[in-house]
This record gives sequence, structure tokens and C-alpha cells, in this order.
Amino acid sequence: MTSVPPAIAGTEDHPHARMSLSTALATGPSHAYLFHGPAGVGKRTTARAFAAELLAEGSPEPDGARRRALAGTHPDLTWVRPTGAHVMRTQDVDEPVIAAASRTPFESSRRVFVLERVDTMNDEVANRLLKTLEEPASFVHLLLITDALDAVLPTVVSRCQPVRFDRLPAKRIAAELERAGIEPERAAACARLALGNAARARYLASEEGQALQADADRMVTAALAGGGRGVDDPEAWRGLLDRADERRVAAEASVEEDRRERLQSEPKGRDRAALEKSFDEAARRDGRRARTEVLDLGLTLAALGFRDLVCLAEGAPEAALDLHRAEALSASVSAHARDPQRLLAAAERCEDVRLSLELNVTEDLALEALGFRLARLVGAA
Repeated sequence: MTSVPPAIAGTEDHPHARMSLSTALATGPSHAYLFHGPAGVGKRTTARAFAAELLAEGSPEPDGARRRALAGTHPDLTWVRPTGAHVMRTQDVDEPVIAAASRTPFESSRRVFVLERVDTMNDEVANRLLKTLEEPASFVHLLLITDALDAVLPTVVSRCQPVRFDRLPAKRIAAELERAGIEPERAAACARLALGNAARARYLASEEGQALQADADRMVTAALAGGGRGVDDPEAWRGLLDRADERRVAAEASVEEDRRERLQSEPKGRDRAALEKSFDEAARRDGRRARTEVLDLGLTLAALGFRDLVCLAEGAPEAALDLHRAEALSASVSAHARDPQRLLAAAERCEDVRLSLELNVTEDLALEALGFRLARLVGAA
């Protein structure tokens, strides 16, 4: 009698992923999978759970192997995150993946490598990884994760079995927020603004998330009120930038705390110097990433604010993601700004600047320029 494969955590709302991975456990897994879909929908949770099942199979203590894999402490599980703020570096894969994949497992019958944000691979990194993807050892399994399938190099995509994850329904996310004690109307708005990303919805429902939304709304209302000489509040974008800097400092402080604990028992010498250097790099990396995440979400919220104003201007309030917010913003809308095309163009400008952050532009200048452009588009004449 054929055994029923276990349910894979994280696939509850993703029938394609559930079917693909359950079948793999029942009939034999492929050597490489590409988990793709929007952020915050469970790809990482699923990768952890699937890796745990792969490592538990054939283990003399499957429950123990499963627990350690889920906790991230199994010696045959390697989890790789890009060390660059916007790019995966060669050192991220050379030793941790390529070299390690040639060595036999420590205790399991398999070795599992999980690589996050593979859309940040450039040609050099991908070329180094191709042989491992094409002809891995029989005990090697690679799980690649991306939120942006279109940005993954075709040479990588073609060597993996795709596993699709869909956006989470807003109603499901809202119900989760309500169970956490969020007021129903606020939960529904956060769920819709999150665009299927449950993690983002939880953040938006928090005090910090509400404060970030207020920063984004300040940019929108300042642009709507802006006169011919510029925006009504020429530094309305400053709150967003300050909040991003606060998040950067907090991320760096977290690394520094880990650093102090680790170095307390580390003797002086070459190993200590190398460890200190790695902590310095981690602080810079985590700080940049945290800062960029805040700016990215702030600009997304600003774009969605203009998008909801388009819904009101077109007489379709039911299509607004956050109707209460849209109505509050519309109090600042002049006749000049009621043109749906102008409002849509303003949303597109916010999105353009958000995407430009990946190019390491000077963020304060980019936001300042955005403020003036928005004022010219939708500001009161």
C-alpha cells in the first residue's frame, strides 16, 4: 500500500505547489526546483518544510532530522541569502554551494541547498552555478526562491522544475489579521494594500506600518496641494527618509548585539579579525537592505494612494483598495488633480522612483525630485 506523503507547510493556499511537492515526495524529488511567486505568500516556509522532509527521509531518526531542519540547525541543510543589498555575489555560492555540493552528506542521505532571491544573480554567478544545476551529485537537491521570475536568468530557469505560488486572497489575510486582534475595517484595508503579501499586511497593521503609511500620505497630500512654485511642503518626503534611516540603524544595532555576544569568547588572532570583518559587512548589508525595504514600501503606498484617487475620479469607489484613506486624501484634491490621467501618471512616477532604488541612486535627491514632479502633475494651480 502506497504511503500518503505528508502535507507541506506553506502550501495550504497554493494547490500547484502542494501537488508538485507532494508528488515529488511520493515518487522521488527532482534535483532542482524554482519556487516563484509574490513576496510574503509562503515560499520560504514551504522551502524549509520541503527541505525537512527531504532530509528526514531515510534518516534513522526522521523526527529529529525534521525538527533540526525546521530550526535551521541540520548540518546537511545550507541556506544562502545574497550578501549584496541588491545582488548575489560569487562568494555567496562558490564555497557554500558549489564546493559543498561536491562533498557527501554529514548524516543524511541528501544535502539540500536553499538559495533566496535568485533574481539577483548576475551572469557571472549564474555561470558558476550552472554545472551544479545541470549535473549535481545524486544526493544534492537545490531549492531556488524568487519573488520576480521575469528577472531570473533563463539559463537558471531552464534547469529547474518550476513551483508556482499565487497571491494570497485578501479575505484570507484579513481574517488572519482579525484573529490577531486587528479591527475588521483596518484588517481589510491592510490586506488589500498588501497585494497578496501576508507579511506586508501584518506590518501595515502594526503601529510602525501605520506610521509609514502616514509618511506616504504626507507625500501625496503635499503634492496635491502644491502650487506653481513647488510642493506645499517642500520636504514632505523627509519623514519617509528619516523612517528608513531609523530602520537602518536598528538593523545595524541588531548585528552589533550579535557581534558583542560572539566576540566575548573569541580569542585575539586571525580568526577573530576575520569574524569582526564579517560582522562589519553584515551590519552594512542588513542596514542597507532594511533602509531600502522601508523606502520601497513607502513609495508603493504612495503609488497606491494615487491609484485609489483614480478610482474615485472615475466614479468607482468600490475598486479602491482603502476607501477610507482615499476619501481622506481626496479632501486635498483640486479640480486640476481630478484628471484620472494625471493621477495615474503620478502613481507611475512613484513606481519609477521605487524601481530606481535598485540602481543605487542618491535617495534623498530622488525623493526630492519626485516631490516636485508630483506637484507639477497634480498640484493645485
